[in-house]
Amino acid sequence: MKTLIVIPAFNEQESITNLTKEITSYGYDYLIINDCSTDDTPKILDENGFNHLDLPVNLGLAGVTRAGFMYAHDHNYDCVLCIDGDGQHPPVFMSSLIKEIENGYDYVVGSRFVEKKKPWSMRMLGSRLLCFLIKVKTGRTVSDPTSGMRALGKKVIARFDESMNFYAEPDAMCYLIHHGYDVKEIQVDMKERETGVSYFANPFKSIYFMLCEILSIIFIQ
Repeated sequence: MKTLIVIPAFNEQESITNLTKEITSYGYDYLIINDCSTDDTPKILDENGFNHLDLPVNLGLAGVTRAGFMYAHDHNYDCVLCIDGDGQHPPVFMSSLIKEIENGYDYVVGSRFVEKKKPWSMRMLGSRLLCFLIKVKTGRTVSDPTSGMRALGKKVIARFDESMNFYAEPDAMCYLIHHGYDVKEIQVDMKERETGVSYFANPFKSIYFMLCEILSIIFIQ
């Protein structure tokens, strides 16, 4: 199966080198998408000769991943797997997600909570709310709708290449379940961010994200 690993990167100078070298050790094609980083990420990508795309404007995570899906569709890939550039998604789990695409699933999510209990933190309260909304809209129970580690089969790649009216992962999952795609979650373990700053470190951005997701799931997807 022809597979592309898409790695969104914004200010990931401290993690991108080791992450890319680990991914390439598995033999998969990859594409790093530099979303107008303001640190040394562009310099590191150039100096190491990493396969990458430099965006002319900052698109944010949803725009970056769609650029990766368009690239994969144009180059006739059978599978795309997204891994965050901050190193939180261990590449050791890549083959498990890809295997489920080979088994016929259209969309496979690396979930932290298929086999493990979800903690009661403020962020996980938001995750529970999104799970509830997806259940109401689709009748399907999901465990980790905000996970960015996900694999897409060819049908979903084509669909997202044509149109991706989704803010982020939760409403994309809601759309795919609602429209009858075969979606599966599998257990993965994720690391804590060791470097850089998370998008959700800013409480205003976190609130904005939740509002956008709630409105999208309820009224659009």
